[in-house]
Amino acid sequence: MPTPTNQRVQKRRDALRAAGLRPLQIWVPDTRKPGFAAECRRQSLLVASADARDVGLGDFLDAALTDLDDPSE
Repeated sequence: MPTPTNQRVQKRRDALRAAGLRPLQIWVPDTRKPGFAAECRRQSLLVASADARDVGLGDFLDAALTDLDDPSE
């Protein structure tokens, strides 16, 4: 026999499904894992150095943003 907690959870899930929603499971990195912060820093430094080397990228992105904000189109 289901426990009252299980019944409440099932009732909530049924209501969400009736509202047209479906469950979705998402896996994300474990921020508590040893080395996580170091890996974030490593990747950040790679991106920063790539941005510093590609001086034309900023101009390209600015031009693209201007095109999106142009009300005349």
